[in-house]
Amino acid sequence: MTREPIPGQRAAAPVQGAGHDTGCREESVQPDMLRAQDLTRHYPVGQGLFKKGLTVKALNGVSFGLARRRTLAVVGESGCGKSTLARVLTLIETPTSGSLVIDGVDVAHATAQQRARMRSKIQMVFQNPFASLNPRKTVMATLDEPLLINTPFTRRERHEKIAAMLGQVGLRPEHAQRYPHMFSGGQRQRVAIARAMILNPAIVVADEPVSALDVSIQAQILNLFMDLQDQFATSYVFISHNLSVVEHSADDIMVMYLGRVVEYGSKSDLFAGPKHPYTRALMSATPTVHKQDRRIRIEIGGELPSPLNPPSGCAFHARCPHAEERCRQESPALRHWEGAQVACHQLEKISG
Repeated sequence: MTREPIPGQRAAAPVQGAGHDTGCREESVQPDMLRAQDLTRHYPVGQGLFKKGLTVKALNGVSFGLARRRTLAVVGESGCGKSTLARVLTLIETPTSGSLVIDGVDVAHATAQQRARMRSKIQMVFQNPFASLNPRKTVMATLDEPLLINTPFTRRERHEKIAAMLGQVGLRPEHAQRYPHMFSGGQRQRVAIARAMILNPAIVVADEPVSALDVSIQAQILNLFMDLQDQFATSYVFISHNLSVVEHSADDIMVMYLGRVVEYGSKSDLFAGPKHPYTRALMSATPTVHKQDRRIRIEIGGELPSPLNPPSGCAFHARCPHAEERCRQESPALRHWEGAQVACHQLEKISG
């Protein structure tokens, strides 16, 4: 039986026109910096002494690959498993099953020393910079800590590195002696980005990094992410519910629903023609100021099912206008369809 390729794994050069300017990017095929295969994360939930425990299936068989200097956006409504995926990728949590390979090393079989090295290669930028920064530490102390733990640099070399990093994220040298409460929200997020980039990681996972910022500041932070990516050749996993933000920053998009991937493809293809009914509904709800870009609004009825008791078959069938009996009985696997990978039984019907 022919094995389906992992979503995101490329046998050709990156798609032209996806994401921001890719003119300076390498055309040769690069190995994945990160590769996930059937990744799951389940949480046992007790119900009392005499009741059988339940299991929350936050991630349920997620597969994808991420090449160097590419940005993968993970989108979906609240409860789809985006933040759980972020915690698994950054080694904050251990996957229940499946394979996670970071820069050629399988996390499941890595030694403690290898896992420690991997943690310096994959960093995270959180949604709320005020909560993620220690209010009792100056910016200098915040940025000095990862260097002190992970590098052999002298104090002078660390301070030189910190000064250079502050300049790269648009802050001044005197900001190093200030505390988080002395900054605006955008400046705090610049500090958080500097902390993530200070070790020159291969991968950065950004979990809703601009959702807590004013709209006027969001574009500045997104442009900063892209500038740093071009400078350091970093790969990004960009988690967001805002498709307008994704359109500005992503190369590829992975749409999740109830812990599963329902559609995966290049940004240009997905915005030009979403295939899965859920993706179509998400796209139709994206606001735009240009009349020609507006889509007919597709309403989704019902609520997101509980991961404690997911429905049989396709998880989206109870809310899908195209669902048939097969959708209620059989869970669809990702399959190639018009340049994307889509998990839907009704693609022939919808496309026709």
